[in-house]
Amino acid sequence: MGPVPRPCGGAVGAIAAVNLEVGGLATVTVVLRSNYKVVNEKGYTIESCDHGSLKGWKPSVVRNTVPNLTEENLPPYDYVILCTKNIPDVPPTVVDLIAPALPQNSSKTTLLLLQNGLNIERPFLRPFPNTPILSGISMIGSAEPSPGHIVQDESDKLLIGAFPTSNINPAVPERRAEELVEMYSKGGKTDCQYSPNVLHDRWKKLVFNACLNPICAITGLDDGRIRLADGALDGLVRPAMREIVAAAKAVCGVQLAEDVVEATINVDPLESYLKPSMQQDLEKGNFIEFENLLGEPLREGKDARVPMPTLEVLYQCAKAIQWRIKETKGLVEVPGNKSV
Repeated sequence: MGPVPRPCGGAVGAIAAVNLEVGGLATVTVVLRSNYKVVNEKGYTIESCDHGSLKGWKPSVVRNTVPNLTEENLPPYDYVILCTKNIPDVPPTVVDLIAPALPQNSSKTTLLLLQNGLNIERPFLRPFPNTPILSGISMIGSAEPSPGHIVQDESDKLLIGAFPTSNINPAVPERRAEELVEMYSKGGKTDCQYSPNVLHDRWKKLVFNACLNPICAITGLDDGRIRLADGALDGLVRPAMREIVAAAKAVCGVQLAEDVVEATINVDPLESYLKPSMQQDLEKGNFIEFENLLGEPLREGKDARVPMPTLEVLYQCAKAIQWRIKETKGLVEVPGNKSV
C-alpha cells in the first residue's frame, strides 16, 4: 500500500481524491458530512473537465467521522489533507476537527492545508509542533450542486509548498511536498507543481480573495457585474487590491507583479458572471470564510503600518454579516424587543 492521504470531501476534496487515486500511488480515505449517505451508498457522480464523466466513483474508504488514531488503534496516515472551509470564529475549529487523526509528538504524518487565506498554519504549530505542514494553493472551478454530485468546470491547478515550522528541519516538509506533488500528478490529469515560495502564492491569491470575494458578497454583484457597476472598480475593487499589494511587500517583502491588480480583476471573462465562494455561501445562508481571507491580511498590514481603509470597512461589514448568520442559526442571543 502506498502513502495514504485523507481529504475531507467537499467539491475540492472530491477532485483531490480522484487525482490521488487515479495515479495509483495512493489509497485515499475521505471523511464526509452531509453527503456521506449518498456517496457511501451510490458513490460520487462527477462531471469533470479533467476526468470526464464518472458515475458511482468511490475512493478506497468513505467515512462520516474523522479517524481517531488512539481509540480505533489505527496506524498514522502518511498525509492528512484538509479541504474544509476555514471559519475560526465558529466552533469547532479546524484543529479541533482533525486533531484525532494527527499523531502527537511525531513527524510521521504530514498535514496539507488545501485552504485559502493567511496564517492558516499557525493554530497547528503549538499543539502539533513536530508535524510537517504544507501549503496548498488551489485554482479550480469545482462545486457540489447536490450531495455527491460534483461539477468541475475549470481545470485543477495546484501549488504545494512547505510552511516554515521552527521545530522541524526544513528539508523534511520540502521533501514531503515534492512527494505529494508526484502522487497528485501521476495520473496526468492535473497541473500540480512544487512551490518554494508559499508566502508569494498566498498573498497573490489574496488579491482576489481578500477583495473581490467580500465585495461581491456584500454588494450581491458577481465578478462580472461588479466590473459594470458605476464606480465599483475605482471606488472599491482597485483600492482594496492595492492595499493587499502594499501589505504583502511591507509584511514579508513579497513583491507582486505590477499588473497583478488588473490581471486579477480580469481573471474570469466578464460574461461568465461568476459568483465568488463567499457570495455563494452568503446566498446559501452558510457562514462566510472571512477571518483568514480578510482579517489576517488586514491585521498583518496594519501592524506593518500600511494604510488599509478599504479593507477595514470590508472586514467590519463581513464581521457584521457573520453575526447576522450566527443569529439566524441560534448562536447569539438577542435581547427581547421592549419597545411599546
